[in-house]
Amino acid sequence: MFTKDFKGPNGAELLVQCLESAGVTHIFGIPGAKIDPIFEALVDSSIELVVCRHEQNAGFIAASFGRMTGRPGVCIGTSGPGTSNYCTALLTATTEGDPVVCLTGAVPMRMRHQRTHQSMDNVGVMQPVTKFAEEVAVPDSVPELVAAAFESAMTPHRGAAYLSLPYDVMLQPAAGSPLPVDPPVVGAAPAAKIAAAAELIAEAACPVILAGMASSGPEASSAVRELLQVRPMPIVGTWEAAGVVPRAARDQFFGRVGLFHNQPGDVLLAQADVIVTMGFNPVEYDPVAWNKDGHAAIVHIEAVLADKSEFYQPRHELIGDIGETVRQLTIALPPLRDLDSLPGVAEAREAWHTHNNPPAVHKDMPVHPLRLVQQLQAVADDSTTVICDVGSHYIWMGRHFLCFEPRKLLFSNGQQTLGVALPWAIAATIARPGTPVLSMSGDGGFLFSAQELETAVRLGCNFTHLVWRDGTYDMVAFQQRMKYGRVSGVNFGEPDIVAYAEAFGATGWRLKEADGLADLVQKGMETPGPVLIDVPVDYSDNDALAAVMADDPRAH
Repeated sequence: MFTKDFKGPNGAELLVQCLESAGVTHIFGIPGAKIDPIFEALVDSSIELVVCRHEQNAGFIAASFGRMTGRPGVCIGTSGPGTSNYCTALLTATTEGDPVVCLTGAVPMRMRHQRTHQSMDNVGVMQPVTKFAEEVAVPDSVPELVAAAFESAMTPHRGAAYLSLPYDVMLQPAAGSPLPVDPPVVGAAPAAKIAAAAELIAEAACPVILAGMASSGPEASSAVRELLQVRPMPIVGTWEAAGVVPRAARDQFFGRVGLFHNQPGDVLLAQADVIVTMGFNPVEYDPVAWNKDGHAAIVHIEAVLADKSEFYQPRHELIGDIGETVRQLTIALPPLRDLDSLPGVAEAREAWHTHNNPPAVHKDMPVHPLRLVQQLQAVADDSTTVICDVGSHYIWMGRHFLCFEPRKLLFSNGQQTLGVALPWAIAATIARPGTPVLSMSGDGGFLFSAQELETAVRLGCNFTHLVWRDGTYDMVAFQQRMKYGRVSGVNFGEPDIVAYAEAFGATGWRLKEADGLADLVQKGMETPGPVLIDVPVDYSDNDALAAVMADDPRAH
C-alpha cells in the first residue's frame, strides 16, 4: 500500500481541493496507472466520479455538461492513448463554445527523456484542439494552473482547457491553497457604437437578426427575448441558437439556417439590407453561403471581435457582453415598422409555415423524416432536452423541429462530430435531473459511442434514444450522389438495435407502425432507465435537402 512520508497534501490532493473549490460536482473518465494519484484523492472528496467506457465519450459528457450548466465540465484520463483519445471531444468543445477542463496523466518528469511506456508530448498534442494547454511541472503551481484552466474555458469564446499531470509531480509535497475561479466580467459595448448601430438598423428597409450559438446563453437569450418583445424584428437562427426565440415571438421567427442555402430564412437574409448577428460564429454557417455578394450591412454583436473574411466584414462591431449590449440596443432603437410591411416578410412566413408538412404519398413504413419530426414535436414539451447526433436526421431536425427554450435542442454543428448524442443524453440526465431527455442518432453515428450505454444503465439514466436506421452513412451518400452521380463507402450492416439494448440491460423496442412513434416515445419517457427505439427511416427524399447547392463553393 502506498503511504506518504510527509504531512500535508501531495500534488494530487491539492488538485482535487482546487476542483472542489471551483464547484466541480462530477468528473467523467477512465483510470490508469499514470493518473491513479488523482483517483485516489477523489475517493475522499465530495466529487462524484463517473467511470466511462471510452475517453472520447467522457469528453463528450463533460463538454455537454458544461454547455448545459454554464460551468466547465471535467474529464480525466491516463497517459498515452488515454490522453490522445480526448482530442476529438476537446476539438468539438473548443469549436462549439462548450466549457470543459481535461486532466490526464503523464509519465514521470525524470523519465521524460526516455522512450518509455506511454510517453508522449501531451501539451503538444493538445494545443491545437484547446484554448489552454499546460503541464504541471511543480506541485506548488497546481492552484494557479487550475484557476487559469477554468477561467480560460469560461472566457469567450468558451472551449476546452487542458492540464498534463506528471505522475511523480502529483505524488510530491504541495504547498498552497485553491484560488478563486471566476468567469470574466464584461460590460456592454461602447454607447457610441451602439447608437451608430441603432441608427443603421432604424433606417434599414428590412433589418433581420441572425442569432448564433453565443446568443443561447441565459443572459444573452433573455436580452434577445426582451428585444423581440419591445422592438419586433424578423429573426432567423443557426442550429445552435435553437430555442432563443420564445413561443410568444413565434411570428417573428423564420426558421433555422445552416449547411445548405435553401431555407425560407435564407431567402429573408438575401432580402435584408441590414443583418444583425447576435452571438454568431462563422463556423456555424459560412458567410459565403448567406452573404456571398456582400449585399447587406452587418452589425456584429459579440464578446469577441469578428472573424473577418471576404464575406463577413461588419459595418459595426459591438464588442462586449452580448446580453448587456442587446439591452442597450433595445433602448436605443426607435419603434420599428409592422413586420408584415417589411419586404419579403409575408412571403417568407408563408414558406416557413408550409414547408414542414410531410408528403402525402409517404404514409407507410419505413417512415418519412418529416412524419417522424411531427410525432416527436407532439410528445416533447418545453421541459424536454432534445439531442441530435450528426447525420441526415440532424438536417431534418435542425430545419423542422421547433424549440422555444434555449439550449434544449442540442447539435454538434461546428465540427459535426459523430457519436455525441448518447453521451450528451447521459450528461443531460445529470445536469437536468428529473426532466425528460430525448436523444437520437443515425445508425452510423450510434455505434461511434454505443458502448456508453453500459454507463447509462449503471447510472440509471432516464432517457429515450432513437436510432434512425437505414443501413448507410446517408448524409454522405446523398451529397456524393449530387456531386458524382454515385456513392462510395457508405454502406454497412444493420445490427439488431433491440437485442443490443437488451444485452446491456436497457429497454429496446422497434417501431412497427408509421404513426406509432409518439406513443412509443411517450412510453419510453415513462420507463425507468435508458430506452432504445429502432426507427426504420425512408431517406428517399434526401437529395432535395441540398437541391440548390450547385453554385455553393463549400465542400461538405
